[in-house]
Amino acid sequence: MSGKILIVDSISTNRIVLRVKMLAARYEVDAVASCAEATGRIAISQPDLILINLTDAQGEGHAFCRRLRADPTTANIAIISVGVLDTAAARFGALDAGADDVLPRPISDTLLLARVRSLMRRRNMSRELQMRDGTNRNFGFEEIAAQLITPSRITLLSDAPTAGEFLAAELREGLTQPVRVLTSDEALVDTGGPDMTDLFIIDGTVGGYAPRQLFRLVADLRARQATRLAAQMVILPSEQNEAAAMLLDLGADDVIPGAVEMQELVLRARALVRQKMDQDRLRDSLRDGLHAAITDPLTGLYNRRYAETHLRHIAEQARAVGREYALMMIDIDHFKRINDGYGHAAGDLVLRGLADRLKQNFRPEDLVARIGGEEFLIAMPRTSLSEAKAAAQRLRRLVNMRPFAIGDNQQDLHVTISVGVALDRLDCGMIETLGDLFKRADAALYRAKANGRDAISISQTAA
Repeated sequence: MSGKILIVDSISTNRIVLRVKMLAARYEVDAVASCAEATGRIAISQPDLILINLTDAQGEGHAFCRRLRADPTTANIAIISVGVLDTAAARFGALDAGADDVLPRPISDTLLLARVRSLMRRRNMSRELQMRDGTNRNFGFEEIAAQLITPSRITLLSDAPTAGEFLAAELREGLTQPVRVLTSDEALVDTGGPDMTDLFIIDGTVGGYAPRQLFRLVADLRARQATRLAAQMVILPSEQNEAAAMLLDLGADDVIPGAVEMQELVLRARALVRQKMDQDRLRDSLRDGLHAAITDPLTGLYNRRYAETHLRHIAEQARAVGREYALMMIDIDHFKRINDGYGHAAGDLVLRGLADRLKQNFRPEDLVARIGGEEFLIAMPRTSLSEAKAAAQRLRRLVNMRPFAIGDNQQDLHVTISVGVALDRLDCGMIETLGDLFKRADAALYRAKANGRDAISISQTAA
């Protein structure tokens, strides 16, 4: 099944008709006659989407929707109000209660199914983001605070300048925040700058848009890097249900076919911006969680897990282009004495100081990682043996020549390092694994320490 739908309608014929339509579309369907029954079913098995008849503005349906939206466990269930009168008051009442969309009778089957598909996609994406966000929190990664709606992030697209400015002025007053106006051509310029939009409101009622032009505009905005995550609302002329359905399938988040009151338009816009901000927050949390999973929290360098994975890519690329790459293992000499003599806080300052010097003195393409307590790794693509030797000597001198600050009221500490270097043997006629290369670099590091420390050693095989 592609999703679970719960139908809530006191009229049995309405339930039967909707059930048949949803079953034909291969959804898993349940139907109840009252909100009390619906509450019981939701407690047992939560649906992805609810189709509810909100004809009676004074009935229990509106309160039921508000309860769902107020409960964090049910707040993300999609809701479509079906059967309301096609009046501004009835539509606004259903949306204000928490419905994602309102489809008055007679209901267009094409538009209904397109709206269901659109909301199911959004529900599935939110569920996946929330599951990953929950995993991050289980690993101890801090949850990001909810973001506020950022000003100047709503864009009205209109190819009729006068009408566009008039609508934008009404939106600014209703939303109490800036709304900029662009033509459709201007919107497709990928700036990637700080003015990226949270919500595009596309006015298809003026400017002579043909349906195919709107289709292309919505699809292009969804495909481009700078605009793909922005929410999209399209306003259409009346009696364009087929076009509305196509726009939803192409990626529009909301489509309004027919005249719309400003109060309703503002309510829909706020809902879309809020949803988009929630998704941004979850994406930020995932990105920060991923960053935490692959970096060393003390130094900010990549950790061993990331280094081993990235090294495989470096090795694959080196063999593909026939260029050598070098692996350098670095160890702080007598690091235990630092911790024992000056305290672990001083040791941490030395580790962070060395990490900073490593980051500042290697190329952006070089991999710099902390792989153990006082042990670091550097991988240098497209590097010859002589270049690797020179880099190791330069690094040793860089550490040696400038002492490390270890805290207030303590004299800066002189620190030395030992370095082991190995080169991938691309021309030796045999395949060497990354494990072999690690062992050779580690053996070279051991020799450097055995030879008195503050020294570099090159893998004998590589030499």
